[in-house]
Amino acid sequence: MFNSLSDRLTATFKNLRGKGRLTEADVDATVREIRRALLDADVAVPVVREFTGRVRERALGAEVSGALNPSQQIVKIVNEELVEILGGETRRIRLAKNGPTIIMLAGLQGAGKTTLAGKLSKWLKAQGHSPLLVACDLQRPNAVTQLQVVGQRAKVPVFAPHPGATSTELEHPAGDPVEVARAGVEEARQKLHDVVIVDTAGRLGVDAGMMEQARQIRRAIVPNEVLFVLDAMIGQDAVNTAHAFDEGVNFTGIVLSKLDGDARGGAALSVASVTGKPVMFASTGEGLDDFELFHPDRMASRILDMGDVLTLIEQAEKSWDKDEAARMAKKFADQEDFTLDDFLAQMQQIRNMGSMKKMLMMMPGAQNIRQQLEQFDEREIDRVEAIVRSMTPHERLAPKIINGSRRARIARGSGVHVSEVNGLLERFAQAQKMMKKMAQGGMPGMPGMPGMPGAGGGARKNAKNAPKKKAKSGNPAKAAQERKDAEARRANAAKALPTGAAFGQQQGDFDPSQLNLPKGFDKFLGQ
Repeated sequence: MFNSLSDRLTATFKNLRGKGRLTEADVDATVREIRRALLDADVAVPVVREFTGRVRERALGAEVSGALNPSQQIVKIVNEELVEILGGETRRIRLAKNGPTIIMLAGLQGAGKTTLAGKLSKWLKAQGHSPLLVACDLQRPNAVTQLQVVGQRAKVPVFAPHPGATSTELEHPAGDPVEVARAGVEEARQKLHDVVIVDTAGRLGVDAGMMEQARQIRRAIVPNEVLFVLDAMIGQDAVNTAHAFDEGVNFTGIVLSKLDGDARGGAALSVASVTGKPVMFASTGEGLDDFELFHPDRMASRILDMGDVLTLIEQAEKSWDKDEAARMAKKFADQEDFTLDDFLAQMQQIRNMGSMKKMLMMMPGAQNIRQQLEQFDEREIDRVEAIVRSMTPHERLAPKIINGSRRARIARGSGVHVSEVNGLLERFAQAQKMMKKMAQGGMPGMPGMPGMPGAGGGARKNAKNAPKKKAKSGNPAKAAQERKDAEARRANAAKALPTGAAFGQQQGDFDPSQLNLPKGFDKFLGQ
């Protein structure tokens, strides 16, 4: 969603690289470009004015003029101010001390409340809670049925005593939503559910009748949290809608839905700052697992193309099979061959983490290769799995026996061309060599892999072949000169390291050719 904004900010900060001192004209030009980028992203005008004012004031202050690298300091200021307008800090659900925690969802029709109710319930269930969904949207046709389907997929019970409206009885829905909400909370108490999620009705626009019904439900159940579900793609109108719901139901937090869309994302940057209410969750796709806690600092880092490695690590920890990881670690320690069965197991582990595109876009500097990532076919993993599963167990253990006739048979069995089988075997051979070198003590040109299982043997071998370290001189003057020479060598080595980071974090652009990777590693990556 923030691709356009990220691109504009990237170009703006690149103009500051290499400048040892920033003049007032440089600051004004940078702030002007930031203002244009935010306005083009549909950020509310008052928010833009306040944001750029604070950035300019800090950029002209002592923290930039006294910095060793003023351009990096400007990026730091923009990052901190972005975090501030996004809410400042992560806000979590306030759980009730006694009885079930009651969460009421409110928002316009089409914002995704019903689907989000299922996502939230599944997320809470993964946190160890026992949620209950309550169907209070009795006016939209088949809304109750939709919630029941979503609850079934999330494996969460749904309280729905009334079927709600059908296409032929829109004017007279069955049941009173206020009574259903009250009965749903009582049902949760009796069946010992510790969280109740109440899905309320929406409208195509803000109207008095809808707000009055929402107020009555709020008074009847006294929720611990009222979450306003906001479509992140509605642009400038997000602020007016948020104000109307805040006055009507006094919501306590915001959930951004459709954050994976191609809109410009101004709603996400505007609503928290304008309403003073925190963004608590974000929906990033259509699947029930495409839901996450909203971290303002991580979102700011994504916008500035600094990546979101913490979220990536959390997803890996959640989906990674610890037993499989331990098995692979033992193989490394024993220096056993990396087989196609291991390759398939690793591919399945990656699949469990979710979309490859989303994971790669969380890496720092991903905006620079966005076009390549957008062209990436998620079904490639399926094709690889089909090819490997078309092999016999012996072929997976000893791929060198796979001759021309075997490759043709595997291609027919997996529904691909022989060239794709050849490509996979070639990439696997490179991966096998890479794994063997890592197990023996590190990649060529790299100083070992500390903590890597199995690295000890290769490391000891390298240590034996390495020249012995010179003993320190007993002469104080000579020892001081040796320390000075060693510091000079370390400084020169640091200058020779590959440079480049998001928005001028280091000088220069990153060039993959600067890394001393194994021969043919680019083929393994599919480049």
